[in-house]
Amino acid sequence: MLATDHPEAFQQALITWFQKTAKDYPWRQTSDPWLILVSEIMLQQTQVKTVLDKGFYTNFTTKYPTPQSLAIAPEEEILSAWEGLGYYRRVRNLQKAAQAICEIHSGSFPTSHADILQLPGIGQYTAGAVASFAYNDSQALVDANVARIFARIFDYHQKVDSSKGSKQLWHWASELVSPSNPRAYNSALMELGQQICTNKSPQCTKCPIQQWCTTNTPEQLPKKKERKKTVQIEEHCLLAVHANEILLHQADSSARRSGMWKLPERPLHLLENLPLLSKSTYAITHHKVTLYIYQASQVPSPQKNEAWHDIQQLEALPIPSPFRKVLNTLLEDLFC
Repeated sequence: MLATDHPEAFQQALITWFQKTAKDYPWRQTSDPWLILVSEIMLQQTQVKTVLDKGFYTNFTTKYPTPQSLAIAPEEEILSAWEGLGYYRRVRNLQKAAQAICEIHSGSFPTSHADILQLPGIGQYTAGAVASFAYNDSQALVDANVARIFARIFDYHQKVDSSKGSKQLWHWASELVSPSNPRAYNSALMELGQQICTNKSPQCTKCPIQQWCTTNTPEQLPKKKERKKTVQIEEHCLLAVHANEILLHQADSSARRSGMWKLPERPLHLLENLPLLSKSTYAITHHKVTLYIYQASQVPSPQKNEAWHDIQQLEALPIPSPFRKVLNTLLEDLFC
């Protein structure tokens, strides 16, 4: 029995389950489209637990409660507010959307799906999510959770991240979205993917829509393109402290971390005879980075995009999390 043959029963089963088991997230307690947009952008590549437990959502929406408040904020300030979430292009795009809301819509968040979709950095999924969660507009949406659920209930073995696969998933999503209560229905799909129809070890016996699921091998779905191989890279950086100031490098506009400050890199042959203070690793996209920090033996002259900063002012600077963590440890040891 296919879900598309009984859409109303499928929708109602999801909604009934959701109303009994829904997690109490702050963005589910509001219909403010701006606050919902902020949550959607944060959750694109960050787990719910991280966004909530570390206070990112609460702190950011307190600081920027309206599009106007973010639209006029300095870039360095918004990067600092986003620090720890990574993928900083997200907050830059969020600011561009806020500026468009102010310039094109006189500061009022657009109410139509088409207008939301026209905002900078807003794609098909995000526009559908904001329209359905804020305005209860019957808009389909497909994210990783929905893709996994639909691949399983329709026993779909094509690659869901291919053009053909994406088209099919959006077709099913459009067929199945609730016309009367899309807010609860779309929220239920998200919740189901997070709590029951998980990537590993799906709890099929607890699934409210198991009668419509046609796969016998849920753990093998969805199918995706082969992931990029992890690339191992090294960063060799200099810790130079002088007169209570530290030398930092600011990434230029073409870099992934544009506008952010970190310890300056130097060629390894210039550093290998200096004391090694720290060795750590971190991951970014498909890269695994080994970060080496060396102690400067003399006061270096700043190179391009480098400047001395008062150590007491570091908290206000946007610094990538791996560098922030290492700096906190090294400076604490240095000044103990």
